[in-house]
Amino acid sequence: MNRFAGKHVLVTGGARGVGLGIALAFGREGARLTLFDVHEENLDAARASVATSGAEEVVTALVDVTDRARVFAEVEAADTRAPLDVLVNNAGIAEEEGFLDVSEESWKHILDVNLTGMFHVAQAACRHMAPRRRGVVLNMASKNGLDGEVGYAHYNASKGGVVMLTKTMALELAHAGIRVNAVAPGYLQTPMSMEIDNPEFVRDFVDRYIPAGRPGTVEDVTGLFLFLASDEAMWTTGQVFVIDGGQLAGQKPGKDLLDRLGPRT
Repeated sequence: MNRFAGKHVLVTGGARGVGLGIALAFGREGARLTLFDVHEENLDAARASVATSGAEEVVTALVDVTDRARVFAEVEAADTRAPLDVLVNNAGIAEEEGFLDVSEESWKHILDVNLTGMFHVAQAACRHMAPRRRGVVLNMASKNGLDGEVGYAHYNASKGGVVMLTKTMALELAHAGIRVNAVAPGYLQTPMSMEIDNPEFVRDFVDRYIPAGRPGTVEDVTGLFLFLASDEAMWTTGQVFVIDGGQLAGQKPGKDLLDRLGPRT
């Protein structure tokens, strides 16, 4: 449809997983893309992949979002090539640790990447968008920012912070024509999640918690990013959109209850 032809989209954490999937989706819609990531080898592969999607242009930069000076320099370079229209603030990490075992270093690292790093990129991009009185920021939150999960105190806290950062940004930047929303996925199967969880855990998690009966995929969430970045969502700002297979709808019913109350076949 080329909805984003002529638009410049910056995706952080854009070299694999959800970030790469989002970049490919915008590329298929004709966008000009800049990808930030901290993994150089993944960036090279991502550039080649996104270049074949239909994107107008693909530029990559090795950026650690915790390095404020580097972030501001690379955002400046990206905006100089072409004015930024959309920021997908996706870079993030997770680690499973019991609360009593979380070290200060681990706590700080995850908060620095997931929350402070997001702040750095958002502020840098919005300082360019605001004088033009237009722009879209989409922050990657999580179901875990709204509903806790055992073993992820630092991750949960960081994503809860993303939710409030999003709302505050939306309030402050609306007068400058910048829309800010967050997407909060539930359990997705991505390279990061597969490094943490074995297949048995995934099966048990789905059986216990996800009414839709399966984990999410990258493709399950990319369409929402496209919609929120488009003119179809022009009156949408300050919102957090949960996409989780029904997990936060309530307690998943067991088979016995479904057998009693569910549809007859």
